[in-house]
Amino acid sequence: MRSSPVSTSPLVPDNACLASEAASANPVTLRWRGREPYSDSFDAMRAFTDSRTPNTPDEIWLVEHPPVFTLGLAGDPAHLLVADSGIPLVKVDRGGQITYHGPGQVVAYLLLDLRRRKLMVREFVRRIEEGVIETLTSYNLASERKAGAPGIYVAAGPEDSDSRRDACNARNTHAGAKIAALGLKIRNGCSYHGVSLNVKMDLRPFLAINPCGYAGLETVDMACVGVAADWRDVAGTLATSLIHHIDGPCAAAAQTQAGIAA
Repeated sequence: MRSSPVSTSPLVPDNACLASEAASANPVTLRWRGREPYSDSFDAMRAFTDSRTPNTPDEIWLVEHPPVFTLGLAGDPAHLLVADSGIPLVKVDRGGQITYHGPGQVVAYLLLDLRRRKLMVREFVRRIEEGVIETLTSYNLASERKAGAPGIYVAAGPEDSDSRRDACNARNTHAGAKIAALGLKIRNGCSYHGVSLNVKMDLRPFLAINPCGYAGLETVDMACVGVAADWRDVAGTLATSLIHHIDGPCAAAAQTQAGIAA
């Protein structure tokens, strides 16, 4: 059975929304870029950030990439365990080690002026993680942070004896596995790169790396823990949750959308 997101946000009175919208001087533009080679996204992110002015609107880009490994600025190439995998390796300027992007994974690139928003990096990371946790909760999937290891991980839950038992047991089997990865670059107070959430993908390439630099770290997607969800549905839910945590619930409801359908 295909899963649809369940709303977890409380209703906000109209007058509160009006106040929030009036107070929000920095709306986020949401761009659906569809499937795009990683190098195209990477070049576009840097060009966008380099050309920003104090008045440039913030944007979130939703992308799906063909298979690619990316290695962070201080990443150790030794974390690529299979040199001849046939998947290209791109060295990038974000933080973190090595990760994999591929079809069936939602990538949200966050091009925000943190200085204008008065957001410190640690708080920004916390809000991104909250957005992912809220997204997964809307599909009835519990997840959590791990101290010192940015990203989101499947949380264990009680055994269930009803019709959801198999899904619950699958989640417990994969408790502690990574389901979302996060990496950022901050330049002149502005962010780029972002967060990736595994929906339904070929997970075998993760076996060719130490994901995020952790040997033996299991990486899963929503499908293998019992959530059958559409990529575009998850992408939209994630974008709404990210904007909710960056700007508040009314800003998420009023987001500007642009770009192409995925």
